[in-house]
Amino acid sequence: MPAKSPEKRRFHRISFDAECELHCQDEVWPTEVLDISLKGVLVQRPKGWNVPLKQPCEVIIHLDDHKAAIVMAVALRHIEEHRLGFKCQYIDLESATHLKRLVELNLGDQALLEREFAHLIE
Repeated sequence: MPAKSPEKRRFHRISFDAECELHCQDEVWPTEVLDISLKGVLVQRPKGWNVPLKQPCEVIIHLDDHKAAIVMAVALRHIEEHRLGFKCQYIDLESATHLKRLVELNLGDQALLEREFAHLIE
């Protein structure tokens, strides 16, 4: 039996340094984005974070000195000592356009971008 690859990702992570806010359980935590993909976001774990796994939240990623933003409805998928991983559940058209452009600029490969979008709509 062939060994399974530990990497199952269909979406490339883009290292991205941006301010963001986590809105969850009637609280707001300011933090920083570590990386982002078409399917989710990894952020620094804010102090005082006590939200359980699978909890629905909203992340607002500030772009262009707060002139634009990527807003996603997300679910908390993994918690580490210094990081939180969220899976995107919903993204509006304007935010999706910003995210697509960000990924497009960082991938630099149109075929790869199209393949990731194909996986996204499966």
